[in-house]
Amino acid sequence: MIVAYGVANLLQSVAAARTTVHHTFDPGLLLRLAGHRTYLVGVACQVLGFVLAFMARRDLPLFLVQASVAAGLGVTAVLGVLLLKWRLPLAELALLVLLFAGIAALVISAQPAPSRPLGPAGLVGLIVALGVIAVLGFFAVRLHGAPGSVALGSLAGMAFSAAAVAARPLASVHSTAEFFRDPLLYLLIIHSIVGQLLLGLAMQRGSTTAAVAAMDAAGAVPAAIVGLLLLNDKIWPGREWLAAVGFLITLASVIGMTRYAEPQHHHAVAARRAGARPAPTPADRR
Repeated sequence: MIVAYGVANLLQSVAAARTTVHHTFDPGLLLRLAGHRTYLVGVACQVLGFVLAFMARRDLPLFLVQASVAAGLGVTAVLGVLLLKWRLPLAELALLVLLFAGIAALVISAQPAPSRPLGPAGLVGLIVALGVIAVLGFFAVRLHGAPGSVALGSLAGMAFSAAAVAARPLASVHSTAEFFRDPLLYLLIIHSIVGQLLLGLAMQRGSTTAAVAAMDAAGAVPAAIVGLLLLNDKIWPGREWLAAVGFLITLASVIGMTRYAEPQHHHAVAARRAGARPAPTPADRR
């Protein structure tokens, strides 16, 4: 799952940077992105990661699965350095090491357990969250540069977090008929589509690493809290401190990378080139 999400982030960011920047909350962006083969391959990797994460949520607590999704940011950064010649400072490399150390602590402390049903109140909460995210996204899309990238990435993380909350009890359904009748399935799909749109908009505005880091940070905390309070997420007795430290280290590492991430935005490069003085023509020389 971690590797699949890391590759997906990289490929989708390349496609998003090659698409005209959108300044409205336009679902047509997804159709334009779908015209890029790179984006479609990235979506395929994301679907693979999504399926693996869905299977993991059947027994593993959300604080582990959602934090592990954040580790995909490390894979994205490494692939960006190797394939796209991104520059990562030593501070960001240190944060990558801390990121994987935090994930390891969460793996050791997480106790597998099936989910409890979410209940009618939980369904209403997911519907309300969808409306709030959509309204905030309508206004956040007007932001430019790094603020727009972080704001839209954070909203994407909240949408994916809500999708994770829906997926945890849905993964415990025993029959196919019950699976397709469950309203959680359709809330999961809608939240995922909204999150995908917001992430595409975020990647157009600034650093890929910053957008994905903001998404992971905003998506990890709500899902972890809901999982522990409502969905029967458990920690091995005596390892609560390790889970807390691991979660904080993971979250701090992801947030820290938003500060040190070097902008990789291709549109900014294109704008600088467009603003450069053209070379003189023979007529100009005369």
